[in-house]
Amino acid sequence: MSSAEIVLSAKGLVKRFGGITATGNVNLDLRKGARHALIGPNGAGKTTLINLLTGVLEPTEGRILLEGRDITDLAPHQRVRRGMVRTFQINQLFDTLTPLETLALTVSQHQGLGGKWWQALGRRTQVAERCEQLLEQFHLTEVMNQQTHVLAYGKRRLLEIAIALACEPRVLLLDEPVAGVPAGEREELLQTVAALPADVSVLLIEHDMDLVFSFANRMTVLVNGTVLTEGDPDTIANDPQVKAVYLGHGEELAHG
Repeated sequence: MSSAEIVLSAKGLVKRFGGITATGNVNLDLRKGARHALIGPNGAGKTTLINLLTGVLEPTEGRILLEGRDITDLAPHQRVRRGMVRTFQINQLFDTLTPLETLALTVSQHQGLGGKWWQALGRRTQVAERCEQLLEQFHLTEVMNQQTHVLAYGKRRLLEIAIALACEPRVLLLDEPVAGVPAGEREELLQTVAALPADVSVLLIEHDMDLVFSFANRMTVLVNGTVLTEGDPDTIANDPQVKAVYLGHGEELAHG
């Protein structure tokens, strides 16, 4: 694999909390345009690894490269500026803003307009047009003027991914996008995730194996903070080691 194809690379990442090793010598390469899933049973260290990649945690050892540049010491907001954006397991939105206002704020900040988003929305065509595109893409047009706290949970998750896309990432880390979403609201979310722009490289952390196997073309299995194996979905689904690990944790590696 040529280095030009790799947009995000973890090299020998270690994270220790006192005497506990939460992440042990993890190597991970995300290719350009990838649909890459990071899976593993509960307690495997998936969220710790994502926190290391995004700068929420500082590694004890190892390096992180984004498009060939070392970003190990950069703060989270600096990584966002470099093109790496994440969504969160737990919804983090402004309850009293509407989807339109939330996206206008995000787009304005991304375009360097600071806090003057309410002016930008009325006066700056590019902000209004971008908001309109995102609202349509994420099925939010009908609810764009409702306060976020009254939205159905599935719509809140869609808004969160729309916010991430408003930052125009080249690398998107999706942290359990369907967690807590009721069955009746999942299909819209699954379709939207499947239709993410091809030029955005996606690393998906997810327990829902239907989503993982329908979405990913590459999978990394994390167990006890270390990489057990990596491969395409068929290889992973038929790997006896992987099946044993999931069953050993009382979980199933199953998809319909």
